Amino acid sequence: MPKYVIERNIPGIHQKSAPEVQAIAQKSCSVLDNLGPQIQWVHSYVTEDKMYCVYVAPNAEMIREHARQGGFPADRISEVARLVDPNSAKG
Repeated sequence: MPKYVIERNIPGIHQKSAPEVQAIAQKSCSVLDNLGPQIQWVHSYVTEDKMYCVYVAPNAEMIREHARQGGFPADRISEVARLVDPNSAKG
């Protein structure tokens, strides 16, 4: 199943309180439950004004539908072509 990185522009996201972030995560999980098991949220990284979310899904359209139903931005959706990590250096 393809893996995607979603860039979400959310000004001030790093300043949100723990309850606010929890509410966003709960909304995301609720939408995921409605969409079914073929789409999965792996994790997200928060920077100053963006979130970078990693999802597994059959296609980018399902990612867009999740964003639409959840009211989340999905400013850029990129399919992961390859994973590179320290083990990659070992050949």
